[in-house]
Amino acid sequence: SEGARGAGPGSGAAAPRACPAGRLRQRSALSPQVLERCVAAAGYSVGEFAALVFAGALGFAEALYAVKVRAEAMQKASEAVPSGMLSVIGRREANYKFACLEARKHCESLGIENPVCTVSNYLFPDSRVIAGHLQALEFLQENAQKYYFKRTKMLPVSGAFHTRLMEPAVEPLAEVLKSIEIQKPLLCVYSNVDGKKYMHSKHIQKLLVKQVVSPVLWEQTMHSVYERKQGTEFPYTYEVGPGNQLGAILKQCNLKAWKQYKHVNALEDEEAAET
Repeated sequence: SEGARGAGPGSGAAAPRACPAGRLRQRSALSPQVLERCVAAAGYSVGEFAALVFAGALGFAEALYAVKVRAEAMQKASEAVPSGMLSVIGRREANYKFACLEARKHCESLGIENPVCTVSNYLFPDSRVIAGHLQALEFLQENAQKYYFKRTKMLPVSGAFHTRLMEPAVEPLAEVLKSIEIQKPLLCVYSNVDGKKYMHSKHIQKLLVKQVVSPVLWEQTMHSVYERKQGTEFPYTYEVGPGNQLGAILKQCNLKAWKQYKHVNALEDEEAAET
């Protein structure tokens, strides 16, 4: 799933999962008070563009064009190599790096040169997405018990996103981002690449490109967003758009923060307004 969320001291707001941030403001899916008091936002994978639009760093039309170029370039990269993504729930003993190493060795034994198999998404404790060559992922599924994987499931995607197999997509996205105006965000936006706040426009440009070939550090981002001194209240958190997968992940990462979570389906609100 790809989406965005946000938080504030007494109220919080999220950029939309699949609804433009500008339209979010127009339709008032969140109250004006919530929007005004929002202090932070984060987006999962491509949802990071929505978070940046919400924060005023990117124009909606420019972001949409960048997302289009990104998607087309990543699809083209996916078609070059049979690859995919495997969702894994592991036991405490699971060693994901070791499992990936053995899966790469298996691929080499099959004659695959420079195989890819690595953690591409950190979701919550004991939950990872592993991406790479299909043969590597099949090997991990067949040997799940050996690596202390409780559950594995192939994701319905066409490629190994957030790995170096996406390198052909880097240049097209970099060129687009150079051509559009990027402002300093009006509120804190956390990057998937390192789980830290974006500092300035060049930083955004650099990390949005790097994100294509880097793992999504969502679990680490959740820790960064909600880190606070003991006794400090947690902010309200809103996930905006269809689906509540990010809320489910938050519950696993930080139960106290999740108690202040709310899902807002901006698309349903919009459809209701149009009928």
